[in-house]
Amino acid sequence: MYLVTVLGNLLIILAVTSNPHLHTPMYFFLSNLSLADIGFVSTTVPKMIVNIQTHSRVISYAGCLTQMSIFILFGIMDNMLLTVMAYDRYVAICHPLHYQVIMSPRLCCFLVLVSFFVSLLDSQVRNLIVLQLTCFKNVEIPNFFCDPSQLLKLACSDTLTNNINMYIIGAIFGFLPFSGIFFSYHKIVSSILRVPSSGGRYKAFSTCGSHLAVVCLFYGTGLGVYLHSSASSSHEKSAVASVVYTVVTPMLNPFIYSLRNKDIKSALWRIIIRIA
Repeated sequence: MYLVTVLGNLLIILAVTSNPHLHTPMYFFLSNLSLADIGFVSTTVPKMIVNIQTHSRVISYAGCLTQMSIFILFGIMDNMLLTVMAYDRYVAICHPLHYQVIMSPRLCCFLVLVSFFVSLLDSQVRNLIVLQLTCFKNVEIPNFFCDPSQLLKLACSDTLTNNINMYIIGAIFGFLPFSGIFFSYHKIVSSILRVPSSGGRYKAFSTCGSHLAVVCLFYGTGLGVYLHSSASSSHEKSAVASVVYTVVTPMLNPFIYSLRNKDIKSALWRIIIRIA
């Protein structure tokens, strides 16, 4: 699954960069999303493979903080890029005549940089909250990655304030991107419903189908993991739910975009023919 995820996302990046017809804002954001997915899955799965081989769940304190920081960075980066892609679809459908002017290369690069720095800010703030806990040399986590909520459970002091701060930060950095996606699709649906012909409505909405599927998969699995983790005390079930969120979701994203997108499929076929 890890190899399929990495190779699938690398093929998306290769298809976008090698085909001049795909040098558009939508595919620029898609290639950055694939890059974030590679980083997201590479933060946890190699450590999980090492744990399986060594039958060990011990990780150093510095290693735990580093892994958690990078994991949150790429996770929020995914979230922010999905929001940016929703805005791109909103401009393309609701303001098609001004699309090239609004979605200029400068704005696209700026949106990606803002997504990165917002993700970096979130990961460092969460690290600072965890750093307020008592330092310990070895951490035994009943999972394959360092989750902030699990680290807070290992603290000797009262973690109520830290838990509240963690949930507030999660709500801010989770709700704002989701509200941006919701607003964009509200405008998109309103604009599509005003199209007189059914064929025109289908053609307009088909450009959003892949992105909408990825959004539902990302938020659905993420919400399921955190609700399950808070409601269940079973570490095994939490680990299984985490695998779905951290491994299965990034693996399915390339398939969703390649199977539903003719431009990506034709670019991938050209690469395969060229290699063969």
